[in-house]
Amino acid sequence: MSDAPKFLPFGSDPVPASPPPAPPNDAPGEYGWFGPQDMYLFNEGSHLRLYDKLGSHPACVNGVNGYHFAVWAPNADYVSVVGDFNNWDRGAHPLARIGSSGVWGGFVPNVGSGTCYKYHIAAPGGFAKEKTDPFAFTCEIAPKSAAVTWDLGYQWNDSEWMANRTNTGTHDKPVSVYEVHLGSWMRQADPPYHSLNYRELAPKLAGYCKDMGFTHVEFLPITEHPFFASWGYQVTGYFAATSRYGTPQDLMFLIDTLHQHGIGVILDWVPSHFATDDWALARFDGTGLFEHEDAKQGFHPDWGSFVFNYGRHEVRSFLLSSALFWLDKYHIDGLRVDAVASMLYLDYSRKQGEWVPNRYGGKENIDAIAFLRRLNEEVYRHHPGVQTHAEESTAWALVSRPTYVGGLGFGFKWDMGWMHDTLKYFMKDPIHRRHHQNDLTFRMLYAYNENFVLPLSHDEVVQGKGPLWDKMAGDEWQKFAGLRLLFAYQWGMTGKKLLFMGCEIAQRQEWRHDQSIDWHLTKMGPHHVGVQNLVRDLNKLYASEPAMHEKDNQPGGFDWIDCTDAANSVISFVRRGTGDEVVVVALNFTPVPRPNYRIGVPGPGVWAEVLNTDAGVYGGSNVGNGGSVHAEFAPLHGQKYSVSINLPPLGAVFFKGRV
Repeated sequence: MSDAPKFLPFGSDPVPASPPPAPPNDAPGEYGWFGPQDMYLFNEGSHLRLYDKLGSHPACVNGVNGYHFAVWAPNADYVSVVGDFNNWDRGAHPLARIGSSGVWGGFVPNVGSGTCYKYHIAAPGGFAKEKTDPFAFTCEIAPKSAAVTWDLGYQWNDSEWMANRTNTGTHDKPVSVYEVHLGSWMRQADPPYHSLNYRELAPKLAGYCKDMGFTHVEFLPITEHPFFASWGYQVTGYFAATSRYGTPQDLMFLIDTLHQHGIGVILDWVPSHFATDDWALARFDGTGLFEHEDAKQGFHPDWGSFVFNYGRHEVRSFLLSSALFWLDKYHIDGLRVDAVASMLYLDYSRKQGEWVPNRYGGKENIDAIAFLRRLNEEVYRHHPGVQTHAEESTAWALVSRPTYVGGLGFGFKWDMGWMHDTLKYFMKDPIHRRHHQNDLTFRMLYAYNENFVLPLSHDEVVQGKGPLWDKMAGDEWQKFAGLRLLFAYQWGMTGKKLLFMGCEIAQRQEWRHDQSIDWHLTKMGPHHVGVQNLVRDLNKLYASEPAMHEKDNQPGGFDWIDCTDAANSVISFVRRGTGDEVVVVALNFTPVPRPNYRIGVPGPGVWAEVLNTDAGVYGGSNVGNGGSVHAEFAPLHGQKYSVSINLPPLGAVFFKGRV
């Protein structure tokens, strides 16, 4: 997973028998960059910009250029900085304790940007390790693991986006998210088929998202991680963009380019657990520093990783600073917080006797709840144009409601229930679907409890689950039609949208992190490119029609027309915005065409057929309504008017009219 620690030239014993004496506790004036106020805020869990204080930073002391180094290791009795500049000599540059903060710091002259380094930490009990800087801005390319000194200077060109982003990503605006793993979205065309770097990705990804109509890109974690196959979820560097694809400035260029194309950027951020590699955060100073000492609280059984100790003030400062760092320095527009449920419940994935109750005897993680509330308060306070998204898979109440009413304060919550029910339904043979209509209709009983995102994410196309295309029932034609119907249902329902890369071209094999998306499929007949055309047009319709997005997560934006026709496996509903134009959606979940199918509509006159998933351009059979239907004064389904429509097989039709 990672490289072994570099042992320094002190002979075969990695720890000197008698470490060089540490500098005096009363550090001299050059350590004033981490002052009393910083110590106070850090130790009470309220320091929000630790990345400006800890880690490595260029400085000039007594006319000599170099770098300040500072690291938190309260249990240590000796800390030094080692690197290329001192031949990794642990005795060359010892650091000093800074007050009683647990921080060690010092200045090393004649160190420049791009220099590899680590901290040598010795602690009671014979502990001695070389540790990568938790606040490093970049690191060596895995499997190497040294931190690298770096300057984050960059000339941004996204001022227009940043000035106006409060008008994007909000609850009354279209939000259609394209979830991307940067290492496998698109690879080099020739052997050895390496991943594209940040700068190579920039014009391709921005242009593609612009063409497809996605409003946002969500990156699977790009914080540094040693094991590529973890997809970024086993993090070792919470302030370091992975160097696999280039420098920090290269990533800034990618984000800058996306912004210039009008595309927002959401970062998948992982404060729920961290990697166990012994050169990183794990038992950083010989103790459970970032994690709990007790494995019942500090070790995650599902992922083989350590759990943060949210009750420790300094850990909260660390995580809050990490979240704000990506917003401050990289102009990130949103944070998708991974595995929130695992943070909220002390017994998450644990059997009886394997977890420790809270002080009231319950299973709720009180410290994690307080941390999440503080996280959201600080994000929205400092960056009001940003949104936070919770991947929370349980029925925890008020996840996306303000903290002042008892909520967790997130902007959005993933609707995992919708995803599970919907895919379960689509996997059933259409002949049996009449018995499972509730899988489609149930979510409207809770649809306004949260600000929901409807996710079809990477988790649904990995680890033996197969691609979405393969989840569709029936023969090959029905699979393509079913996939188009699935996307029409997703875009038609209330809630923001999220789709994992490759799903939009009907990828026919499970996602693999070390291979490119099968872009060649769009050259193989009408069906794959047809699905791609449909997703593009769904995004266009979703963005252009206020009725489709203005009230995505509030009552009044959706009404059933008829959800009771289980015998025919048909549902119909109306979407409303703040104006008088509405969109009516009817979906047929069987491969049987339904001509002259009558549904109620809320207004008279012409209803334009604005999208039909069975159109030939999408690879369908062209069963449709000739572009429009006319409403008659014939009350039906609680509506004053009704229309007779041709419902295509495994198809959906969207009509626009006025009320």
